[in-house]
Amino acid sequence: MGIFQETLYKEYGKHSKEALFYNHALPLPGFLLLAPDIYNHAVLFTQSEPFQLPLLGIQMPIMWFYLLMNIITQYVCIRGVFILTTECPSLTVTLVVTLRKFLSLIFSILYFKNPFTTWHWIGTIFVFLGTLLYTEVWNNIQAAPSKDKKDKKKE
Repeated sequence: MGIFQETLYKEYGKHSKEALFYNHALPLPGFLLLAPDIYNHAVLFTQSEPFQLPLLGIQMPIMWFYLLMNIITQYVCIRGVFILTTECPSLTVTLVVTLRKFLSLIFSILYFKNPFTTWHWIGTIFVFLGTLLYTEVWNNIQAAPSKDKKDKKKE
């Protein structure tokens, strides 16, 4: 999808808000197929325990609060990704999104107090190795002149 977006931006210009709109508006009719399930979950959400909103003093079911917070944070995140697609190559965007998902996973593990398993460690290693390979950290370290070489050149 990233390469497709790059192609569209080259041909029609970089319009991240328009791309965000169409990417989210066009699939909406598909949710009609899930209407009964969405309705059932809305009823369950409404029956969840009440939650007092800080500073506002308004009570609402906790599940609706969680959904609202998820919608807000996801909007901020996806808008940032669409802006990033107009400025960076698709591989860079994929790397940034992978790192964001990794951080979300770590936050989720810590917040919900889930165990950090061997598979999580393996995934962590792959994420960081992939990031380091992409940013060419090792090449930059090897290419950086050492202090000894600099001192010899001065003499």
